[in-house]
Amino acid sequence: MRVLLFALMFLFSGLSQANPFAQSDFLPVDKAFVFSSERLPSGEMRLHWKITEGHYLYQKRLKFDGLPAEQQPALPAALPHQDEFFGETLVYRGELQLIIPASATGQLRMGWQGCADAGLCYPPQTSLVELGGTPVAEQAGDQALAGGLQQSGLAWSLLAFLGLGVLLAFTPCSLPMLPILAGLVLGNGASARRGWALACVYVLSMALVYAALGVVAALLGASLQAWLQQPWLLGTLAALFVLLALPMFGVFELQLPAWLRDRLERAGHGTRGGNLYGAALLGALSGLLMGPCMTAPLAGALLYIAQSGNAVHGALVLFSLGLGMGLPLLLLVTLGNRYLPRPGAWMNLVKGLFGFVFLGMALYTLRTVLEPSLWLGLAGALLIALAWAAWPVLHGLRPIRALPLLAGFWGSLLVIGAAAGGSDLWQPLQPFRGGGVAVASSAHSDAFITVSQPADLQRELDTAKAQGQWVMLDYYADWCVSCKVMEKQVFARADVLAALDGVRLLRLDVTADAPSSRELLQRYQVPGPPSLIWIGPEGNERRAQRITGEIDAANFLEHWARTRSQG
Repeated sequence: MRVLLFALMFLFSGLSQANPFAQSDFLPVDKAFVFSSERLPSGEMRLHWKITEGHYLYQKRLKFDGLPAEQQPALPAALPHQDEFFGETLVYRGELQLIIPASATGQLRMGWQGCADAGLCYPPQTSLVELGGTPVAEQAGDQALAGGLQQSGLAWSLLAFLGLGVLLAFTPCSLPMLPILAGLVLGNGASARRGWALACVYVLSMALVYAALGVVAALLGASLQAWLQQPWLLGTLAALFVLLALPMFGVFELQLPAWLRDRLERAGHGTRGGNLYGAALLGALSGLLMGPCMTAPLAGALLYIAQSGNAVHGALVLFSLGLGMGLPLLLLVTLGNRYLPRPGAWMNLVKGLFGFVFLGMALYTLRTVLEPSLWLGLAGALLIALAWAAWPVLHGLRPIRALPLLAGFWGSLLVIGAAAGGSDLWQPLQPFRGGGVAVASSAHSDAFITVSQPADLQRELDTAKAQGQWVMLDYYADWCVSCKVMEKQVFARADVLAALDGVRLLRLDVTADAPSSRELLQRYQVPGPPSLIWIGPEGNERRAQRITGEIDAANFLEHWARTRSQG
């Protein structure tokens, strides 16, 4: 156990030096491009970049979010440059000075990006400039959280993200971790004290890995969400869950090699009810593949790390977020264990139940890899098998004897729906409902333009700007469960499509872990799907109105109405 913890702590502490741009061969970004701002006697705001020799800034990467079109600064003439990343483009060298008019008020979010002639392209940079007057009243959720991390002390940040983690524990993307922990503690018949130790090790390992992955994603700009959804990784985790399920059915006894088992038993002095090393392994795997979907708290923490470069502070915040996610799981399992009856024959029934739970987790893990109809049919078959196994045990218990019948009935509906091409777990017979749903699905698919290449995105944005058209960017991936939920429950609705009439709807497909996907994510500093971005008719993002994470139809319509009314 100590070896695993030392390895995790070594990785965790080493991440503070993981920034690939801090090499001796290249200047840090804040030395290569020294940005400053000052208020002039005329009331205007002067923005200045001192560009170190051998470096250049892209003209087209300059962003001024928070300023209306009439207050955007006039850009001076730039130098032509043949760039290996963007082809023929315009750049600035030496220095760049821009003037913001005195009439501009509120908060300006600056954005820029530059490269070194030696071959290094720095990540996009941002900076907030207070222009005075009435400040901008609204920020996107990730911006507000990132700003709060910059302004508040570490203690307050840790406490706040601990609370946010508790809330995230009850989201659909995090709840599947509960049966893993429950199977680990209850399925092995652990005592209350042993269950507490197992649960603590599980949650601690999950939080450590979760924090480490978050820091790597923020520092490297890598799409770890996509990488961790590789079929071979998901298949490996699903196989592990099946392996954990078989001993619950008495197929075999899962044991370590004899020489290692003897050493662990001597170290543990005969403790029973589960292994701490197994708990640590499952916790790490849960942090890798069963963490939450992209949400505003997670995006805010990643944005803070990416902008500040403070990996230690960011890692502690993400660790606190992970602990908060694990806290309800720990309490539910350990407190629930206290009220269980004394060990007896009932424990075999509990082990059998958690055998089905682990099989269900294996199927849940593969939900983004399998065809929807196949996944639905397998889910139905699992429910039928559960009903068949539970009926002989529960049929004599009047209060709950109907549960196996309900499970078998619903499993049969799932199998029938899957055979007809269905894919909805809660509406398995939807294929038999007629043409109404098909018409809605067709209208939805025709409304969106799927984009997977940066050049195609730029072409669509230029067209929309020329036509004075609003644009909505929907960052989407096949492995993103929340994306599929929103596709069915939000963007397939007639009232939502009617409200979006006249808006250019672009679906940015970042399913593949490819350079094109990373560039699409990097353009607007999006940590991952689901994320929705609004681009105004003049071509500027309404950054304060960005939506990170899953949203329902009612809140989406309200959000869009507010965005459109603000112009």
